[in-house]
Amino acid sequence: MPVIQIISLLGAALILLAFALQQRGRWEATMPRYLWTNFAGASLLGVVAAVERQWGFLLLELVWAGVSLYGVCRQGSSAR
Repeated sequence: MPVIQIISLLGAALILLAFALQQRGRWEATMPRYLWTNFAGASLLGVVAAVERQWGFLLLELVWAGVSLYGVCRQGSSAR
């Protein structure tokens, strides 16, 4: 299996894991681990999108990662 496919599967798995745990009530959408997992997954998928030159997919993943990172930063500033 090509490395790019492994990266793609890992990124998707991270996003789906966070989503599934949130839907089951085990994680809250504002929890840092939820946000970091989404950020990591979206970042990996963003790399794949950039390499494959899939611009719409890249836009989606950049926004997804950015929103997740914003949430992490917001949580960090409210913890002070």
